[in-house]
Amino acid sequence: MSKTYAGGCACEALRYETDAEPVFSNHCQCTDCAKRSGTGHSSYLTFADKAEVRVTGEAKTWTVRADSGFDKHHAFCPVCGTPVYLTFDRMPGIFTVHATSLDDPSLFAPTVITYARSALPWDDMSPALTAFETSPSAP
Repeated sequence: MSKTYAGGCACEALRYETDAEPVFSNHCQCTDCAKRSGTGHSSYLTFADKAEVRVTGEAKTWTVRADSGFDKHHAFCPVCGTPVYLTFDRMPGIFTVHATSLDDPSLFAPTVITYARSALPWDDMSPALTAFETSPSAP
């Protein structure tokens, strides 16, 4: 039996839910994730098919050119400002959520570190995780 991954913003105006299992769970140390998070990295779960994720509420989005050179779209709650999910031009079918947006963040189990080349010296990561200089091949 699969788990339900559900979560959303701090004020609960923007929510998501899926019974799909994540295909990728990572800490990203790219410069964009570090700046946006206010720390050294951001943590994510990625689901293979955004059609399997139910979203309720309206998100606002802003687009940035990622370190990969492709655009990524950050979705956040327009009421409380919480970042909730991302979509990517490079991989239009996937749906990526912020690990701490989960109702149960303990469901997050990182397997890799991406953009380790941009790591800040004080942002220590587990040596048990595989670190990629940039990003591994798209799922």
